[in-house]
Amino acid sequence: MGYEWLALAAAFLWAIASILSVTPARHLGTFSYSRWRMGCTSVMLGSLAILTSGWSTVESEHILPMMLSGFIGIFIGDTALFACFNRMGPRQAGLLFSCHAVFSAILGYFLFHETMTTWELLGSALVFSGVVIAIFFRKSQPGTLETVHGNLWIGVFLGLLAALCQALGGILAKPVMQTSVDPIAASALRMISAFMAHSIFFISGARIAKPIQAMNRKIFSATLLNAFLAMALGMTLILYALRDGNVGMVALLSSTTPIMLLPVLWFYTKQRPSRFAWAGAIIAVLGTGMLVY
Repeated sequence: MGYEWLALAAAFLWAIASILSVTPARHLGTFSYSRWRMGCTSVMLGSLAILTSGWSTVESEHILPMMLSGFIGIFIGDTALFACFNRMGPRQAGLLFSCHAVFSAILGYFLFHETMTTWELLGSALVFSGVVIAIFFRKSQPGTLETVHGNLWIGVFLGLLAALCQALGGILAKPVMQTSVDPIAASALRMISAFMAHSIFFISGARIAKPIQAMNRKIFSATLLNAFLAMALGMTLILYALRDGNVGMVALLSSTTPIMLLPVLWFYTKQRPSRFAWAGAIIAVLGTGMLVY
């Protein structure tokens, strides 16, 4: 499977996971939910790396950049994203988060001298334009997942912060992923780093790190499933994609999550997306086709 399909598969998993995150994130609170999610993922990936002997491929020089990637991209970025989800809902947060493709392309150009052909640039422009049209022009309805809670601009800031951190996390991971390191072990390093940061923050006694409501079986099941789909599978697929693809292209294709979210939201809320949403989806699909084939 080419890196393009890996990035698209990750985008689809993130779309499913974003819906699954709404209830537990609002039940536990942003930091508590992220901490539980990172803990579950760390156990999953760490155990799998042991079973596959993936840890043996990790060299000492890999540890610092991957843990820094996890701290910035997951501890800060993922937490900011769910804070944005709690304020703006998955669709609007998805639009802001999709900006990580732009940040990644710019950083990839300056740091790795990554370039795109004219055909790839045209496809990229279509994908990003489609994402913006599909998300921005779809009307939200009161009382749904689209309702904005609190200050709108704080939500915008959190979404853009999450996008920037995601881009920086990918940039930091890229050189390591071009070595012979096992992607599962590398992904486990990132998750363990994020979980350690969450745990230290919780132990510090910070009020925002404490759960809003107590964990229960239903919330734990939803958190565990989300951790498996979005982090154990999704993030690992991204690291596999980074082995062969440039940072900008991988980020661009993975930013199609908001497009994939449209039919998922339709099924979940029973509210059909607007014609602008579908127009954006068609444009993005055309652009994706140009990049994949």
